[in-house]
Amino acid sequence: MDEFQVGKITSPHGVKGAFRVFPTTDEMERFSRLKEVFLLHHGEKVPCTVQWVRYQKNMVLLKLKEIDDANTAERYRGDSILIAAKDALPLAEDEYYIRDLYDMEVVQEDGQVLGRLEDILSTGANDVYVVRRDGEKDLLLPAIKECILKVDVAEKRMTVRLLEGLMP
Repeated sequence: MDEFQVGKITSPHGVKGAFRVFPTTDEMERFSRLKEVFLLHHGEKVPCTVQWVRYQKNMVLLKLKEIDDANTAERYRGDSILIAAKDALPLAEDEYYIRDLYDMEVVQEDGQVLGRLEDILSTGANDVYVVRRDGEKDLLLPAIKECILKVDVAEKRMTVRLLEGLMP
């Protein structure tokens, strides 16, 4: 089964086994639609049923039926919250799951290979793709339509146009 990370447990909340969760998704409200999640605990996926969800500032309060006290909840501190791919939000045209972009081959319009997408930096205006180039300085590409021409998830290939000043 394919899973997506949607949050990270920061601490227990209360005495009945709820968690404070830092959301790692752009749409925090997605937690309200979930019926089942997986806790990634020491490399093992533990299936759990969502009992209730509440929101507190930029955090999610999450109660799972299988965990009923603060001591048990404490064992999961730092664990990731995963959801099944079937529970992921649908994508609009020209939208991609960030996880699908990592390690993608990045090529120019003329087919010249620039490198591999190594990291994605979130900035206030737009994301920036970090392209690792063998033996050369990393290339930073703004994730804007003028620069990112095509993303082929199936082929793991991104076609880009280098705007003036982008090459180191």
